[in-house]
Amino acid sequence: MKYGIAVFPSKKVQDVANSYRKRYDPHYALIPPHITMKEAFEAEEDQIESEIIPQLREIAKNTEPFSYGVYKVSSFSPVTNTIYLKIEPSDEIFDLNDKLYTGVLPEEKDFAFVPHITIAQKLSDEEFSDVYGSLTMLKFDLQDQVDRFQLLYQLENGAWSVYETFRLGRG
Repeated sequence: MKYGIAVFPSKKVQDVANSYRKRYDPHYALIPPHITMKEAFEAEEDQIESEIIPQLREIAKNTEPFSYGVYKVSSFSPVTNTIYLKIEPSDEIFDLNDKLYTGVLPEEKDFAFVPHITIAQKLSDEEFSDVYGSLTMLKFDLQDQVDRFQLLYQLENGAWSVYETFRLGRG
């Protein structure tokens, strides 16, 4: 089965992201706005229960909650026509990402970690240019707190569902 690890932002941040996603993101119905902390990986359910969940509990216990800000949009162009809310980089978010690629967790990374919340993807070149051009003129001033992360699994229809939630800093 396919699994992933994500942070779901507060309702306030999700509402801002969804105001764009419902128009520009074909994955809108498959998963709420999120920060991907670990790319999708394959695992057996017994490995999830016996090895991965205990490690995730340990990571959560040893990671203190932290804040982040969103002040602008950015994109992955020219690689893909994806537009996202840019998470201001912090040591805390990169440390959590690094921890999620250690121990029994699969360590392969297809891409460098860029903390973000996708708001538009799979746009035509022309649509990307128009949407990105207008969004880059907007100012965002969103502050949020990370106090948990979720282990997700993918359903047959492509949607993602929460398998378990891990609260940060809890012994």
